[in-house]
Amino acid sequence: MKSRSIAPMAVPAGVVGIVLLLVVPLPAALLDVLIAVNITASLVILLTSMYVKRPLDFSVFPSLILVFTLFRLGLNVASTRLVLRDGYAGQVIEAFGHFVIGGSLVIGLVIFLILVVIQFAVITNGAGRVAEVGARFTLDAMPGKQMAIDADLNSGLIDEDEARRRRADVAAEADFYGAMDGGSKFVKGDAIAGIIITVINLVGGFVIGMVQMGMSAGESLQRFSLLTIGDGLVTQIPALLLSVSTGIVVTRATAEGDMGTAAAKQLGQSRTALLISGGAAVALALLPGMPKLPFLLVGATLILVAQRVKAREQREADAAAATPAAAAVAAPSDTPEQLIEQMRVHTLEILLAPDLVDLVGTGPDQDLLARVRGLRRKTAMELGIVVPPVRTRDSVDLPRATYVVKIAGVEVGRGEAPAGYMLALGDDLSALPGTTVHEPVFGLPGKWVPSELRHAAEMSGATVVDRVSVLITHLGALITQNAARLLGREDVRVLTESVKKVNPSVVEELVPSLLSLGEVQRVLQGLLTEEVPIRDLGRIYEALALRAKLSTDPEGLVEAARGALGPALAAPYVQDGVLRVLTLDPALEQTLVESLRPGDGGTQLLVDPTRVEAVLHQLRAAVADAEGDGRTVVLVCAPVVRPALRRLVALGLPRLPVLSYAEVTGGGLTVETVGVVRGDHAIAA
Repeated sequence: MKSRSIAPMAVPAGVVGIVLLLVVPLPAALLDVLIAVNITASLVILLTSMYVKRPLDFSVFPSLILVFTLFRLGLNVASTRLVLRDGYAGQVIEAFGHFVIGGSLVIGLVIFLILVVIQFAVITNGAGRVAEVGARFTLDAMPGKQMAIDADLNSGLIDEDEARRRRADVAAEADFYGAMDGGSKFVKGDAIAGIIITVINLVGGFVIGMVQMGMSAGESLQRFSLLTIGDGLVTQIPALLLSVSTGIVVTRATAEGDMGTAAAKQLGQSRTALLISGGAAVALALLPGMPKLPFLLVGATLILVAQRVKAREQREADAAAATPAAAAVAAPSDTPEQLIEQMRVHTLEILLAPDLVDLVGTGPDQDLLARVRGLRRKTAMELGIVVPPVRTRDSVDLPRATYVVKIAGVEVGRGEAPAGYMLALGDDLSALPGTTVHEPVFGLPGKWVPSELRHAAEMSGATVVDRVSVLITHLGALITQNAARLLGREDVRVLTESVKKVNPSVVEELVPSLLSLGEVQRVLQGLLTEEVPIRDLGRIYEALALRAKLSTDPEGLVEAARGALGPALAAPYVQDGVLRVLTLDPALEQTLVESLRPGDGGTQLLVDPTRVEAVLHQLRAAVADAEGDGRTVVLVCAPVVRPALRRLVALGLPRLPVLSYAEVTGGGLTVETVGVVRGDHAIAA
C-alpha cells in the first residue's frame, strides 16, 4: 500500500490504539516500543518547530498536542498497570529507574520534581500566556489586515486568487492562535496529571509490595519507588519536549528563516556586544579560585567571532563605497544625447519631497514602485489603455511630506503622506490626535495619526489607510480623469495592431481607408474623456467603419462608438440591478434641442446664462440628495443633445455621467427616475 494511502488512516488508527491502551493490558516489550516512539516523536516535533519559518507552516501542531498528551496518559496507565501488577514495566522504565538516576530514590524524586517545575511553572505558563495574547491580538488585527488585502487588490498589486489566499491565511492565523491557546491547557493539564499519577503510584506500589507481595517496608519502597520515578521520567521528558515546542511555535515572530539561521544572524549583528562579552569571560577567568580553561575558551571564541563580524562589516562597507565610485567613473560627460534625455518631458511623473523617498523601499509601507506596476495592470484591465511608465524622482522644491503628480510636465494633483503616519478615515475622529484633513480623491474627512496608534484608530471605528495606498488611490483617480491625455498616437497604433491580430478585416476596412490613426485617436480620447472604457476595440472599430462612410465628424464618430458599446456604458452605475436617473423636463429638453448650434469643437448650446445656472443648481441639489442616501445617479437626455449637454454639465458637475435614452435601454436594466430637472426647480420623482 502506498504511503499516501496509509497517511489518512494512520492518525485515526493511532487514536484508537491510544484508547485501547487505557483498557487493554500490554506486554512489557510492547510498552518499551511505545515509550521509544513517544520520546522520538516528541523530539521530531521539537526539531520541526525550530525549522518552520512561520507558525502556520505547522498548523497541525495544536492537534498533535492533544493526541500526544492522550498518548502519554495512555502510556502512564499501561505502565502503572504493569508496575503495580508485576513489579516490572519493561527495560526502558527499569533503565530510567536505575541507570539515569543511579538507583537513588532521592535523586530520582529531585530530578522528577525539577522537570515538573520547569515544565509546569516556567515553560507551560509562559507558552499559554503568549498563545492567549497572540490569539487576542490576532483577532483584533483581522479587520486591518483584511482592509490591507482589499487595498492591494483594488490597486492591482495582487490578483483575486492571491487575495483569497491571503484572506485564508489571516483566518487560519486567528484559528491557529485560538487553538494554541486551548492546546497549551492540555500541556498544563498533562503536567498536573503526571504529578498525581506519580503520587498514586508511589502510595499504591508501597501498599501492594507490603500487602500482596510480602515485602518489607524498605524493599517495597525501594522497588516500587524506583519504578515509579522511572515511569515519571519516561513520560515527563517527552512532555517537556512538547512544552518547549509549544513555546517555540507561539513565540516565533519572523518568517525570514528557521530559528537557527535567524538566531545566528541576529546574535552576530553587534560586534561590540561580542567583544564585551568575550572580555568579561576572560576577566572572570582571572578571578582567584575560578577555573581558567572554560572561561578562557569561551572568551577567546567570542572575540574570534567578533573579529569575523568586523571583517564582514568591512567587506560590506567597501562594496557599498565601490558602487558609487564605479558609477561615477563609468558616467560619461554631458553629451547631447544625455541633455536631450534630461530635457525630455515625461508623460507621467511622480515628484516626492526628500522625506518621502523611503516610499520606494522594499518594506510593507515602502512598495510604491510595485504598487504603481499593479496600478498600470489594473488600469489596462478597466480602461483598456496602457499607462506609460511612471517616472519617480525626488524634488527639493517640494514642502515636507508632499508629493506631486505631473502629466506631460504639468501638475495635475498633489497631496501629503507624512512619514511615520497613517490616514484614518471616518465620521467621528475627535478621539484621535491630529488636524482634520480631507482625502484627496473623494474628499472624505480624515486625520494623519501615528502608525503606532493604528490599532486604537481601528477600534474607534475608523478605516486606516497606509501612505502608499493613499498615494496610489490618488494616482489612479488622476490617471482615470486624464486618460485622454495619456493616450498617444503610438499607443493607438499598438492597440490597433493588437485588434488586427484577432479581427483583421475591420482594421483593414477602417485604417487608413476611412480614418487615419490621428482621427481614431481623437475618437478614443473623446470616449476616455467621459471615462468610457475602450477595451472592446473590435466593436468600436466596427461602429466607426459604418459611421465614417457617412461622415467623419468627430462628435458623430464618438456617438457612434458609444452606441456600439450600448448597455456597457450604464453598467458601472447600476446598483442592485437598478439604474437611477435624472431626466430633463420635456419643455426644457425641447428648448435645448432648438438651441443647438454647430461649432469647431462640436455642437454647442446657446442658452441664457441664467437658465444654465438654474439647471446646474438643480442638478447639484439632486445629486447631493442621491449621494446622501448612498445612491449613484446619471443624467439622461435625447441622443441629439447629449454631447453638448455633457460639455455644459462638465462645467459644474464634472463627475456626473450624461447618457442618452438609447444607452440606458436594453440589457435588462431597471430604470428608476429619481428627479426631473425643469430649468427653474427640480422635483423628486
